[in-house]
Amino acid sequence: MSPIAADKRRELPDEPGVYLFRDQRGKVIYVGKAKSIRKRVASHFSNPSTRAGKDLVPMIDQIEALVVHTEAEALLAEQNFIKQYKPRFNIRLRDDKSYPYIAISLDEDFPRAYFTRERHRRDRAYFGPYSNAKRVRSTLEVLGKVFMFRSCEGPEPGRRSGSPCLDYYIKRCEAPCVGYVSREEYRRGIDGVIAFLSGRYKEIESDLERAMRQAAAEQRFEDAARERNRLRAVRSLLERQRVAHEGTGTLDAIAVAVSDREANAQVFQVRDGVLSDRQSFYLDNEAQGGVAEVAEAFILQYYTSAMMVPPLLIVQREVGAVAPSAETLGGTSALAEALSARRGGPVEIRAAERGDKRRILELAERNARLALDQEKLRSERRRQQRVEALDGLQRALGLDTIPLRIECFDISTLMGTNTVASMVVFEGGAPKKSDYRRFKVFTVGDAAGNGGHDGPDDFAAMEEVLGRRWSRWEQQRDISPHDKDYDSSFAALPNLVVIDGGKGQLSAGLRALAGFRERGVVVVALAKRIEEVFVPGAAAPLALAHDTPELQLLQRIRDEAHRFAVTHHRIAR
Repeated sequence: MSPIAADKRRELPDEPGVYLFRDQRGKVIYVGKAKSIRKRVASHFSNPSTRAGKDLVPMIDQIEALVVHTEAEALLAEQNFIKQYKPRFNIRLRDDKSYPYIAISLDEDFPRAYFTRERHRRDRAYFGPYSNAKRVRSTLEVLGKVFMFRSCEGPEPGRRSGSPCLDYYIKRCEAPCVGYVSREEYRRGIDGVIAFLSGRYKEIESDLERAMRQAAAEQRFEDAARERNRLRAVRSLLERQRVAHEGTGTLDAIAVAVSDREANAQVFQVRDGVLSDRQSFYLDNEAQGGVAEVAEAFILQYYTSAMMVPPLLIVQREVGAVAPSAETLGGTSALAEALSARRGGPVEIRAAERGDKRRILELAERNARLALDQEKLRSERRRQQRVEALDGLQRALGLDTIPLRIECFDISTLMGTNTVASMVVFEGGAPKKSDYRRFKVFTVGDAAGNGGHDGPDDFAAMEEVLGRRWSRWEQQRDISPHDKDYDSSFAALPNLVVIDGGKGQLSAGLRALAGFRERGVVVVALAKRIEEVFVPGAAAPLALAHDTPELQLLQRIRDEAHRFAVTHHRIAR
C-alpha cells in the first residue's frame, strides 16, 4: 500500500458512511458502505483472500471517506457513487445503454404515450425501466387499441391536411385533431393508460364497466358496444397474465442467480394478482459477491431508476436472512428504510414461505438460473465464432501467429478541414473500447489554422497518424506501468494493423510503421468498394469470400474505426 493510503487508513472515522478506493491513476475501483468506515476498510486488508480481495487490495493507492448520518443514507450515497464512477469491483448492471421507458406527455393538451430511453423532463410521467424494448412497444400497441390515444408526434394532434388519419377509421384514435372528442373525454383514456401502467387493474375494470352500463342506460348503444369490447380486451389480457389470487395484492418478486463473475436478476411485477411484467437484468460481479450482496446492490440500482416502488418486495431467503453486523451494512432494515424514503411510504422486504408468493418467487429463481445458463451458452458461441474468424484470418494472410490484437486506423475529414483520425482495437476478436484512441491531424491544414498544407490528403494524414502511433510505442517503452503517464494501449504491440483504404494508404502506412514491421507486425489495407485486402508485396489484392468469418471480422473492425472517426470529426466541427 502507498504511504498516502496507509496514513489515510489511520485517520478513517469510526462512523457510518461510504469509502472509495482509487488506483495509482486516481480512478475509482471500488465503492463501499459501512456502519464503521474504519473497521470495514481494515477488513479488506486483514482478509484479502476473500472474493476478489487478491485483485483489489494490491491496486489500492488512495482512500477517501464520506460520513453520513444513517445506514439508509450510506446505501443511497454508495449507489450514487457507483453510477458516477462505474467502479470495476462493484456489482452493477452490465448494459451501458439506457433502458427503455414509457412516457406520457402530460404537458400537452392531448397527451401521448410513447417509447423513450430518456426520463429527464419533469412535466412528463415515466414508467419503467424495462429490460425488453420489443415488449414495451407491444404493450403500447395493446394500450392504443384499448384506450385509443393519438399516435401522431408533436405537441399538437393531427396533420396539416386537417382530416383524420387512418387510426380514426380503424378505431385506434378518437380524432382529437378535428374535435371529435373533447379534451376531458380524451384525458379519461390517458388516465386509463396511467392506471394500467401503475397496476390499478381493478380500477380500470370498474371504470370500463361503469361507462358501458351508463352508455347502455342512455341508449348510446354504439358507445356501449365499444366500451364492452374494451372491457373484454382488458379482462382477456389480465386473465392470461394472472398468476395468483387477487388477494395477493401488489408486490415485486426479486430473485438473483450468481455464477463466477456474472449474475442475473429477475423482477416479477405482480399487480392485483396479475403478472404485469417480467424484467431480466445481467450484472457484472467482478468481486464475486454472493446472492445477498448481489441482490442488495441490484435492488438499490433498480429502484433508484424505477418510477414506482411497491409496498412489498419478496426476496430469496439468503437476502431476507442477512443480519446487520458491526462492520458492514447488512440486513433488510436499512434497505427498506432507503426504499421507503424513495417511495414516500413504508416498504416491506421479506422472504416468502408458502402460497402464491412463494410460487412466484420460485418461478423468478428458475428464470434467473435459466437466463444465466443461456447467457453462458451465447457467450461460448460468440467466443467460438471469434476463434474461427481469427484462425481464418491467420490462414488467409499467412500470419505466423493468431492476430490476437488488431488495430485499425481511419481518417475523417470534410474537404480537408477538421481532419481527425481514429484507432480502434480488437482483442481476441472483440472490441476493447478502453484502448480506443483519437488523433487530431496536423499535416493537413484548414481554415482553423491547424498548420500544414491546404486541401485533403488522406495519404499524408494516414502517414502522420501511424507515425505518431509508432513514436508513442517507443515512448512507452521507457515508462513504468505504474507511472501516471503510462498508456497501456500505446504500450501494446499489435499483431495486425488494418488501414481503411487502398494501395495509397497502405504505402503511407508501410513507411510510417517500418519499426513495427521489423518486430513482426503485419500491415494490410481494406478497401471499401469491393472489400479488397491489400497486402504488402502482392501484385494483386486479396479477395476473400463475403460469407467468410475472417472478412466479416475485418469489416466489423473497419466499420467501427469509421464510426469512431466520424463521431470525432462531428465533435471537431
